[in-house]
Amino acid sequence: MCYGTELTSNAVLAWSGDAGIEWHYIAPGKPTQNGFVESFNGRMRDELLNETLFFTIGQARSILARWVADYNTERPHSSLGYATPAAFAAELEQQRSGLNPTVASPALLRDNTGRSLVATG
Repeated sequence: MCYGTELTSNAVLAWSGDAGIEWHYIAPGKPTQNGFVESFNGRMRDELLNETLFFTIGQARSILARWVADYNTERPHSSLGYATPAAFAAELEQQRSGLNPTVASPALLRDNTGRSLVATG
């Protein structure tokens, strides 16, 4: 008999198979294999999910959509040179469209001269 997270896992696996989506597991004890998603999930949990009581699915979808839009279009991210993800993606696309095709794709083209944190005593 399945309970809790095992039941959820089985439901997600069934859905991904029906939707034709490949499912890849992160190795046990290795959350850093998916660090970007882990970071996003932690922020969403701390800033939204732990602080909000949802009464309907529609309300939850609306609130989540507003939070994601704010996260992607309004908030600068230090890992992107203090640009928003939307602005960074637009700049990257503009830079790539001007490049000649190469054998290997270039690394992310970003300004690495942004502010850095200085450790103090």
